Amino acid sequence: MTANLMIVDDDAEVREALRLAMEDEGYEVSEAEEAEDALTHLRSNGAPDVMIVELMLGDMDGFDCIREIRRDHDVPIIVVSARDDTHDVVAALEAGADDYVTKPFEIKEISARMRALRRRARLTAERESAGRELLLDGDPGAPLILDRDGGAVRRGEEEIRLTITEFRLLCELAETPGRVLSRPVLLERIWDDNFFGDERIVDVHMRRLRTKIERDPSAPSIVVTVRGLGYRLDIRR
Repeated sequence: MTANLMIVDDDAEVREALRLAMEDEGYEVSEAEEAEDALTHLRSNGAPDVMIVELMLGDMDGFDCIREIRRDHDVPIIVVSARDDTHDVVAALEAGADDYVTKPFEIKEISARMRALRRRARLTAERESAGRELLLDGDPGAPLILDRDGGAVRRGEEEIRLTITEFRLLCELAETPGRVLSRPVLLERIWDDNFFGDERIVDVHMRRLRTKIERDPSAPSIVVTVRGLGYRLDIRR
């Protein structure tokens, strides 16, 4: 089945290079020069299968654009930007991006990362057939449930919106509660062999996950850091 890609970048040459390369790989590509054009397209047509977003856009900061997308959509987002400062990378991931590539880039790297993101999304969808629910926090007023059958997390009656990456990380930890998973193991399982960057990307996504599921994100008790080793999921009965 043909996959849909949206490229949001104010550089026409970059958009054309990406479009031609991705069309050769079978993607149906739409383009937006400005953030508002992209948001309007999403409101009218729904989310594509994957998005590439530049941070430096003419009408809106790229971070704000990603946050707006995340209000309604879980589409995988790759930031492709000339901004290579570590703070920008972290800020983009915290805004809701799934991956980050700096310009200049190799087309084959972009392609590999897109395949990895789509594979991750497919694995998330496949979990819907698992038929399993797991109680993560037994708070009698608002229990936290990981619903792998429905591909969702609920706090009481309210569904918590997670990105595909956040959901996959939580599911990986939930496969073996109480067992520590290292960053390299999580990178291999979530990002597989197509990851080329800093393993601290795991920390950023874990921090975002905690802000959504922990009672007190500053003192996490469900997704616990084991210093020097990795992360562990502790179930609160």
